[in-house]
Amino acid sequence: MQFLSNARLITAPALIISMVALSSCAQPQEPVQADEPGVREATSQGPAGAPPGTCWGRTISPAVIETVTKQRQVKPAQISATGEIQTLPVYKTETLQEIVRPRQDNWFETPCPDQWTPDFISTLQRALEAREAYDGDITGALDDPTRQAMRRYQIGLGGPDSPVLALDTARALGLIAVERTP
Repeated sequence: MQFLSNARLITAPALIISMVALSSCAQPQEPVQADEPGVREATSQGPAGAPPGTCWGRTISPAVIETVTKQRQVKPAQISATGEIQTLPVYKTETLQEIVRPRQDNWFETPCPDQWTPDFISTLQRALEAREAYDGDITGALDDPTRQAMRRYQIGLGGPDSPVLALDTARALGLIAVERTP
């Protein structure tokens, strides 16, 4: 098979090779993640009734679905006047899925994005390093190793399983003052 391109004759294999070569020049595209607010980054769109000016993180507990098998009687037994069973009942087996526990959004308060300066992140990295939870470089960048260390540390404290820093974890690390009650 041959194609005419710009007054030149190109064979099908040459065309395919050139198309593959051109496609390999394109930069790989990062997959676009449509994360919900609060799951990967803190958000001011917290739960209903959240005080204004606060920021929130969120973990999502998936729904728990159970598969249940039930027998349903389709046709009852036929019984004669003397009480003898003429025909046995007919049952149908049904397999259903039931939601045992619906999906849950678990909200937790977090430092707001305006607090996430390079100095704050460096202090977070040093605080995690002092607790042997982080062994990376002190960069002041909220990178994946920092997020992973932060997540592991707050899970160990009984906090959320999230790459978003919980306010309670920040207070436990000494990054944010603990509020006093008068």
